[in-house]
Amino acid sequence: MGRKSLKEPRQKEIIEAFYNLAKTEGLENVSIAKTAEAININPSLVIHYFKTKEHLVYGLVEYILAKYLLIFKIPVRYQKDPAKKLKIVLDNLFSNKWNVLFDDSVSYSCYALTFRNDLIRKKYKSLLDTLRSNLEQIIIECNNASTLKIEDTAKTADWIFTLVDGAYYYLSLTDDKTEYQHKLNLYKSHVIKILGL
Repeated sequence: MGRKSLKEPRQKEIIEAFYNLAKTEGLENVSIAKTAEAININPSLVIHYFKTKEHLVYGLVEYILAKYLLIFKIPVRYQKDPAKKLKIVLDNLFSNKWNVLFDDSVSYSCYALTFRNDLIRKKYKSLLDTLRSNLEQIIIECNNASTLKIEDTAKTADWIFTLVDGAYYYLSLTDDKTEYQHKLNLYKSHVIKILGL
């Protein structure tokens, strides 16, 4: 039996260490050497997998973007129930789940790179398009099941994510948990109105 390659698990371990350091020290302060030290490996091993810090940042962006998609993770028992799927996704979108999935400061640091790096910009654009497309698909399923009557499903999904993106950007500026939750509930109720639920 052949030996299984350690490449993928090792890369993931390096990316997670890089991510955890970025959370505590800021993306701009993390280095290959600090990342290697955090997981007790030689910096040359990090370079073996990622070549430069820029490549490490690309890996970090992929890691963060994959976390976004977990918002659409639906338990198997609800896979055939479009209305329940939509409810779960809306609950996930307007909850603290975003904060559990990834750190805002690291995500926004990576997002800021979209203004200077075409590859990162394309990755973010592709991910945001995928989020909208996934939500649109659930809306279409609800239309087909007569749970919703949305004429322009793509536009509706886009409006919802525009609201979500703006909401979290704005809410990241508040330290008041009561205000945070109140505004989040307000935005969610507006989305429910848009959907006609």
